[in-house]
Amino acid sequence: MNWDKTCAYNDAQKTLFHSTARSRLKRLASELGLPAASFDLRSNKAGVAVSGEVTLHHDQVYIQVGQSCLGVGMGVLIRTCVGRRDFTGGMNNFAPLAMLDDIPALAERVGRIVPQLDRHAA
Repeated sequence: MNWDKTCAYNDAQKTLFHSTARSRLKRLASELGLPAASFDLRSNKAGVAVSGEVTLHHDQVYIQVGQSCLGVGMGVLIRTCVGRRDFTGGMNNFAPLAMLDDIPALAERVGRIVPQLDRHAA
């Protein structure tokens, strides 16, 4: 997947971006050992000029994937949170979109940001 190919004004690319990001975030949840009932997976395509975002929201971690309108490749946002109603969470941490192609490495990064991640809470 070419994560840097713009989704702006390109519906086919946006559809591919969202479906691939959702699939990779599902794999990430599995790699992290998160039970299916312990997280939400949301997709917001937003307007035609942006990529929108795909979000994995667990009770302790919030991971959001999207292309920056500034062209910066750090499109994976990872932060702690307190429950699935917490949309502001802890400090923002960013990873390159390309890490979605290396799920074990991304899971390791998430584990460093959220070392107390409860992998068995549903």
